[in-house]
Amino acid sequence: MENGKSLSKPAVSEFEKNLIERIKGSEVPLRIMHVCGTHERTIAKYGLRSVLPQNIEVISGPGCPVCVTPEEDINIAIALAKSGATVVTFGDMMRVPGSAESLLDAKSEGADVRMVYSIDDAIALAEKKPELEVVFFGIGFETTVPANAAALLRDTPENFSLFASQKQTPPAINLLASDTNVDAFIAPGHVATIIGTKPFEPLAEKGFPVVVSGFEAGDILLGINILQMQAEKGISRVDNGYPRVVKPEGNTIALKMMNEVFETSGSEWRGIGNIEDSGLVLRKEFEEKDAVKKYEDLYSAPLAEIRAKAEKKDKKRCICAAILTGKAKPSKCPNFRKECTPKNPSGPCMVSQEGMCYNWFKYSREGGGRLA
Repeated sequence: MENGKSLSKPAVSEFEKNLIERIKGSEVPLRIMHVCGTHERTIAKYGLRSVLPQNIEVISGPGCPVCVTPEEDINIAIALAKSGATVVTFGDMMRVPGSAESLLDAKSEGADVRMVYSIDDAIALAEKKPELEVVFFGIGFETTVPANAAALLRDTPENFSLFASQKQTPPAINLLASDTNVDAFIAPGHVATIIGTKPFEPLAEKGFPVVVSGFEAGDILLGINILQMQAEKGISRVDNGYPRVVKPEGNTIALKMMNEVFETSGSEWRGIGNIEDSGLVLRKEFEEKDAVKKYEDLYSAPLAEIRAKAEKKDKKRCICAAILTGKAKPSKCPNFRKECTPKNPSGPCMVSQEGMCYNWFKYSREGGGRLA
């Protein structure tokens, strides 16, 4: 179902039919976690879970960058806007709840918050409006970080700065491997396009089969079948199911730019906590572009007010933390489809089009229409 209307059954290719039969022919039980919002969207939209045998389960991990951005980072972005800065960010981030409110709420109260499609849009605004102090709230995984690095390696206006809330995927997957009942992993294709396949090898060395997958229904079915074959043979390695885009070494030019501008740090993940070596922060040579350091004295008072407001706020029950770690399905949330909808989200998983709750709401209660 989509918006109360029946979805037409999508056409199934011979390739996909053959993969489905092969998947159904295996009796090896396998609990697979993917860590990609686009994978979840494809799985839900095409109803892939509905064609899997009972011995195969695919669960969603923390693959939505909007969903894992911590409340405190949103609080800081709001405080920056309330202190007089012009905060610009991606559309989904506007509606994600912080501890007490969202950036969209702050905008409705008069703060200068704007939507952009890229860091280049933010820089163009700073160039066009030199009277503004433009702060780009940059969130995301390794996929979007190179663009931020490339921008800062160019000359940027003095009135432009970056508030980086960036994450690295492999450390989070490694943590989940030890904390979650999972047998194998589908690694995100867009992240692997940048970092390659090698960073996922420690997972395989721990005994977890891994496959890098693309984003079409056939790509994901192929990934599941590859993991089945590894499990049947009792082996664990990293297989590349997306060779048309992903190379073992990744994008060396993008990696070089990232390493030149950013360095690794610990980072807070919403619903998970602090994960060691999972963040990317500006190196000392680029400190003058770090909005958090540049405006610390200005936003400290608004931030204190936001925190005080949060302590008094009666928050809706939200189980995003359990959903992000594969420990619960959206349908188990007491708010799902009731108090929490895409128009009135209680948590980030219902805001982003890559969020698991959003996709389950849009396509069905249990993950989507039928492919076959």
